[in-house]
Amino acid sequence: MASAALLLPLCAAASPADAADARPTSSTGLQRAFAAAAAQYHVPQSVLLGVSYLQSRWDAHAGAPSVTGGYGPMHLTDARTALGVASHRRRDAQDLRGDSVRPEPRPARVPDVRLPSSAELPARLKTLPKAARLTGLSPAALRTDPAANVAGGAALLAAAQRTLGEPLSADPADWYGAVARFSGADDTATAAAYADDVYEVLRSGEERTTDDGQTVALAAQPGLVPRTAPLHRAGLRTLSAAGAECPTTVSCEWIPAPHERFGDDDYGNHDVADRPASPDIRYIVVHDTEGGWEGVLSSVQDPTYVSWNYSLRSTDGHIAQHVKAKDVAWHAGNWYVNAKSVGLEHEGFLARPDSWFTEAMYRASARLVTYLAAKYGIPLDRQHVLGHDNVPGPTTASIPGMHTDPGPFWDWRHYFELLGRPFEATAGGSGAVVTIRPDYAANRPSYTDCGGQGLACAVHGSGDVRLYSDHDEKSALVKDVGDGSAPTTGVNDVASRASTGQQYAVADRWGDWTAIWYLGRKAWFRNPEAQPTAVPTTGQVVTPKDGRDSVALYGRAYPEAGAYPAGVPAQALSPLPYTLPKGQKYVVGDKVAGEYYYAVTFAGDSHRLIVGDDQYYEIQYGHRVAFVRAADVKATPAT
Repeated sequence: MASAALLLPLCAAASPADAADARPTSSTGLQRAFAAAAAQYHVPQSVLLGVSYLQSRWDAHAGAPSVTGGYGPMHLTDARTALGVASHRRRDAQDLRGDSVRPEPRPARVPDVRLPSSAELPARLKTLPKAARLTGLSPAALRTDPAANVAGGAALLAAAQRTLGEPLSADPADWYGAVARFSGADDTATAAAYADDVYEVLRSGEERTTDDGQTVALAAQPGLVPRTAPLHRAGLRTLSAAGAECPTTVSCEWIPAPHERFGDDDYGNHDVADRPASPDIRYIVVHDTEGGWEGVLSSVQDPTYVSWNYSLRSTDGHIAQHVKAKDVAWHAGNWYVNAKSVGLEHEGFLARPDSWFTEAMYRASARLVTYLAAKYGIPLDRQHVLGHDNVPGPTTASIPGMHTDPGPFWDWRHYFELLGRPFEATAGGSGAVVTIRPDYAANRPSYTDCGGQGLACAVHGSGDVRLYSDHDEKSALVKDVGDGSAPTTGVNDVASRASTGQQYAVADRWGDWTAIWYLGRKAWFRNPEAQPTAVPTTGQVVTPKDGRDSVALYGRAYPEAGAYPAGVPAQALSPLPYTLPKGQKYVVGDKVAGEYYYAVTFAGDSHRLIVGDDQYYEIQYGHRVAFVRAADVKATPAT
């Protein structure tokens, strides 16, 4: 959510005190480094490759740590080194409930967070120091040298196998328990879910080019059946999934967000409802936590704070559910979206491109989203699976404070591949509608304001495409009039960015450039045929009805005034400072009835869903979606 969290942000700096030392003599590529480490520590090479793939997809990330301080292809964790400052406070300048009828929730109590000692860190956050002891390699080498890092991972797997009393077998089927222990999970269910994922990779095989240009391959072993019994001798605690609403393919627990009353008129931190009967569930909102796991759990269990439905852990993909799907969590800053969505918080940091999200978390999240989409009939597209940065401000005043997570470094293309809905060309020729789809690794626009205003962000792959006022990178960036400030390349400035999976109507073309209708004007982006950043697709578009110069846009699809019964105050429609001008077209994501969920009391007996006669189209207007009254526009297939 680019907001709530209590634990500590991470930085990429390695300790200068670490001296150079002897390292594995691998100068012939990462694939040979895996082979050498497997031979040295008597770990099957396929197991080593499978574990590494689930952690990093074999990427080294130039020695930068993950969101939980994991380094290198094996994601060896050294959170104590990666923790950059002593505290990290919640920074909400926004009412995440987003309903003006009820006063904004009182500010949460925010305790100071001190820098934890190494002894206080959980074992999953300090595997690199252990690997240093096992291998004799320095922490600096394990952080920055991919071959050393792979050797450290092999040493940890071998040590886990011996701890379980198992032989260093050449058969990958015998390593299930050690793989499960490698996850760092302290419970059997999470460790098993992690190991199951690794063995799924072993059965299917993988091949890809890493972020430093090396090709790594893992041959498929389709008949591989692991021997799971050793895990049950590992002494891990038993995790109960009772109460949690999750698929069986993930590890999940119920850690409830408190629903408590404060005095006569105040309560937190969510509202009771009867979803999907009233209202229905139409969206999934992807957030990042801006903090570490322990702080995230502390935040969501604060009854004076806000809430979300699920949290996902980076190291192993473990999931905690906090608010039942039937109830309304306060997470998106827009009451209409909150009432109809499920919010997922992913352990991570938006403005730290030198940190990265693990494959284990991406996969767990994709499984959860697939499950929720099937259960509640949510379409798997970018009009319904939104980032928090795609949620519109409900009113003009709220626009500048809307959150910007998960940000440009979330890999939407890979995420939707995991969802089984890859973004593909569905139209011939150049198309009247395009789906934004850059090559994440090769697409590296520059960003600023990482770690401080004006500071340049580390060069990093991105799922966002920068938009200009003309077909020239020296032209001005596209401006968002609702934000009220000049557009910048800041990592939190979404004014001039289109995100992977979003769809726009084509407005013009010029050589390697494509223009789309965006925020009421033409917005240009580089789209060379040799390396396209968008693909032609089909779609439905809306434009003002004949005779209308422009029509109003809204951040919420509320009913007309006459739909409200006695006792329920009619909500203002509150047009945003945007319009849809004649001659412009915008892609439709959905058609919905105007709805308002009236919930201003602690008990749910007075809560009511008001449904109007007015219909709205949800459209992709800028980086965020917007709503337009169906009566004001005509909808046609894009041609």
